[in-house]
Amino acid sequence: MAPRNFSSRKAALRDHADRFAVSRARWREKAAFFHGEDERYLQFLIPPGSRVLDIGCGLGDTLAALKPSHGVGLDFSDAQIELARRRHPDLQFIQADAEDAITLSSVHGPFDFILVLDTIGSLDDCQRFIEQLHPLCSRETRLVIGHFSHLWYPVLKLAEILGLRMPQPDQNVLSPDDLRNLAALADFDPIESEQRILSPLRLFGIGRFANRFVSVLPGIRALSLRHYLVARSLRHVDDDVSSVSVIIPARNERGNIEPAVRRVAQFCPDIEIIFIEGHSKDGTFKEMTRVQQAFPDKDVKVMRQPGKGKADAVFTAFDAARGDVLMILDADLTMPPEQLCKFYEALRSGKGEFINGSRLVYPMDAGAMRFLNLIANKVFSYLFSWLLNQRYTDTLCGTKVLRRSDYHRLKAGKAYFGDFDPFGDFDLIFGASKLNLKSIDIPIRYAARSYGETQISRFSHGWMLLKMVVFAFFKIKAI
Repeated sequence: MAPRNFSSRKAALRDHADRFAVSRARWREKAAFFHGEDERYLQFLIPPGSRVLDIGCGLGDTLAALKPSHGVGLDFSDAQIELARRRHPDLQFIQADAEDAITLSSVHGPFDFILVLDTIGSLDDCQRFIEQLHPLCSRETRLVIGHFSHLWYPVLKLAEILGLRMPQPDQNVLSPDDLRNLAALADFDPIESEQRILSPLRLFGIGRFANRFVSVLPGIRALSLRHYLVARSLRHVDDDVSSVSVIIPARNERGNIEPAVRRVAQFCPDIEIIFIEGHSKDGTFKEMTRVQQAFPDKDVKVMRQPGKGKADAVFTAFDAARGDVLMILDADLTMPPEQLCKFYEALRSGKGEFINGSRLVYPMDAGAMRFLNLIANKVFSYLFSWLLNQRYTDTLCGTKVLRRSDYHRLKAGKAYFGDFDPFGDFDLIFGASKLNLKSIDIPIRYAARSYGETQISRFSHGWMLLKMVVFAFFKIKAI
């Protein structure tokens, strides 16, 4: 059934889709290597068990490959939808024009992911189409758009002439910048862009090697065939957070316990402070209990971590926390506690979903960070920004903030990365990246500690950082 205002261009596109519907499976099989590479990255972005809406679903094969808990495919071709229902009876398919607002209003959301694969090239008004997706979104929904690079247009047309690719009608010419601009105009916030697939052909294994290890390299990635954009709805960013848990892991930090409580301002109506002690030898735990009793007007809790390392302390406290928002504040107080209000406001306002402190923007106190540590931190910030497709100016700043609900989602997917990080910083950073959370850095003025000694070893921890880069490359980039 054609929707109202069905353009002549779109009628021609639908006729083309109907005409090639029966042979589409054969063409897809001929390009099986390319579709396998495409789906490999989509499966990284969209975990199994998600609620997925696939707009422009074709025969529904990509939707089925994502193994959704609830999968809905939408396409304007009657013939393709009929075949999709036969091929995948466990999924729901709707024949309709995705640009028709009435059609979209009849689809029951929200979805965890809305996938628009190649369809963006066929639309009459891309901005209006994207804008109409807001009612299908929640704060956690991610819009994933995949499209061909038009640098490859001559090669793709040659493939059609040679019978290696299914003939395609003319498409909209959209660069990654064009797509990010259209998303922003439609009140969708671009989170990350990625370019992949240098070879659509297997080439006796060379294609897989090139796509996995070469297509993701800086500079070369711009030549890739496939472009992807992940975005979130800006009309659903506020989910009314109203309480905060400030987690303060401490080992041999007795002199910083009371100052920490005094310096945490009442930036939120409901603030819980959780001290978690890590086998100190200077009486830190005793000081924690004294401070807890000395400040009855504040909600101060005291815990002992069961294991070793900062990660064990942080995640033990996270599991016990009751606040809507979880914050980490290092007990050395080199990140001024007075700055926590900025982190809270950035998350509460929806500007970010994973808020990371950065010590490397403002000048820091003399002696706050050793020179070699400073150089290493700057190098690693560039590496991780490339690995994660979001800007990180300081990966090892101890202050990180996220919603408790996102932490539980992150924890549920932790098996993908495994137990590898004694600090917890990279568990959180990699987990936030895997969830496609919008990350924002907040510059802070890094202060020298007034009590105790640093527990960072520049060489052993630098070596560990290097191993983290390699680990992240294979888990996030080379997939």
